[in-house]
Amino acid sequence: MSNIEQKLTRQQKEAIGLLSIGTFLEYFDLMLYVHMAVLLNELFFPKTDPFTASLLSAFAFCSIFVFRPIGAIIFGYIGDNIGRKATIVITTFLMSISCVILASLPTYAEIGIAATWLITMCRLLQGMSSMGEIVGAEIYLTEITKPPLQYPVVMIIAIASILGGTFALAVASLSTSLGFNWRIAFWIGAGIALIGAVARTTLRETIDFADAKRKIKLSLNKNKIDTSKLPDNQIYQEKTKNLTLLSLFFIQCGWPTCFYITYIHCGNILRNAFGYTPDQVIHQNFKVSIIALTGYVIITFLSYKIHPLKILKTKALMFIPFAAITPYLLNNMTSPSQLFAIQSFFVLFVLSTNPATPVFYTHIPVFKRFTSGAFIYAISRAIMYIITSFGLVYLIKYLGNWGILLILLPMSICFTYGVGHFTKLEKEAKNIH
Repeated sequence: MSNIEQKLTRQQKEAIGLLSIGTFLEYFDLMLYVHMAVLLNELFFPKTDPFTASLLSAFAFCSIFVFRPIGAIIFGYIGDNIGRKATIVITTFLMSISCVILASLPTYAEIGIAATWLITMCRLLQGMSSMGEIVGAEIYLTEITKPPLQYPVVMIIAIASILGGTFALAVASLSTSLGFNWRIAFWIGAGIALIGAVARTTLRETIDFADAKRKIKLSLNKNKIDTSKLPDNQIYQEKTKNLTLLSLFFIQCGWPTCFYITYIHCGNILRNAFGYTPDQVIHQNFKVSIIALTGYVIITFLSYKIHPLKILKTKALMFIPFAAITPYLLNNMTSPSQLFAIQSFFVLFVLSTNPATPVFYTHIPVFKRFTSGAFIYAISRAIMYIITSFGLVYLIKYLGNWGILLILLPMSICFTYGVGHFTKLEKEAKNIH
C-alpha cells in the first residue's frame, strides 16, 4: 500500500479519506437494520405464521431497494448537471435524517400498523440515499485518478462499505447478546453521518467533470455562442451504447443475488434447520463478513498488478461450478460449520463489479456517467432483490434447495457475458492485452 500512497497527491488522499469514512458510516447505518432484521422485524411487524413472516421479511428487505431507481434519476441528474460533490453531501445528510427517525420510532406494540409503514418509509429513504452515496464516491475517485492506481483506490470505497456492514453486524451482535440498546447505535450513526456531511463540503469538484464543462464553455465562448445552449453541445449529447449499459446491468445483478443468499437465506436456514436464535445467526454472519472483508483486501492489492477484468473472469470460473452443486451441499450438510463454509465461498468469490468498477464507468460518457451508473446500480438491485427474496420463498417451497439454481445459473451466465463485453472494449482501447 505504501507504493500507492507515494503516488497520491495530498488532495487525492484527503478525498479518499473523506469518501471512505462517509461510505463506511452510510453502510453502517444502512446495514444495521438489514442484519438486525431477525430482531427488529419482530418489533415493527405483526406476528404471523412462518410462511407469511417470510413474505413480510422479504418485503421489509426489498423496501430498501424498490424506490432506488427513482433516487438514481434524482441524484443522477444532480450529479451530472450540478456536480459529484453536491450529490455526495446531500445523500449523507439524508442518511443522517433517516437514522434519527429509526432511533426514535415507536414499535408495533406502541402504535400498531403505523410503525410498519413508518419503518418501511424510513428504509426507502435510506436505500435512496445510500445509492447516491456509493455511486458518487466511486465516480468521484474514478475521475481524480488514473489506472492502475485507480483500481485499488476505488476498491477502498468497496472495502469501506463492507467494513460498515461488518461493524453493523458487530453492533447487532452486541445488541442481541449483551442487551445493548439498538436505538443508541442509530443515534450514534446519525450524529457521525451529520459530521461527515459537513466535512464533505470541503471536497473539490472532480477534474473530469469540471474540466469537461470548462472546455465546452471555452469552445462556445470562442465561437460567440450563448452558454445557455450548453446542453445542446455534442459532448453533452454523447450517448452510451445500449449493449454496454445492458452488460453493466448484467454484472451489477451478481452482488445482490450473492448477498441475499449468503446472509438472508442462509440465516433462515440456520434458524429453521439448526434452531439458531437471532443473536446466533447474527454472530455467524459477522464471522462471514470478516471473510468477505479479507477477500476484498486481497483483491485490492491484486488489482494493482492484474487487470480487474481478468480477476472477474477468474472469480466467475470458480463461482459457476460451485453454484451448480450448492443445492446438493445444502441438502446434505449436517452442521452449521458446513453452512459457514458455503457462505464463505460465496463472499470470497462473489460476482460483483469490484475491482473493475472504474473500468465500467470510464466507458460511459462523463455527462451521462452518474445518471447511467446510478440508475443501473439501483434497478439491478431492485429487480434482483425482489426476484431473489420473494422468488426463493416459493422456489424453496416447491423445489427445495434446487430452486436456487433457477436464480443463480442465469445470473452467472449473464455476468460472464457482461465481463466479456467490457473485455472487448478494453482491448479495443488497448487497455488490456
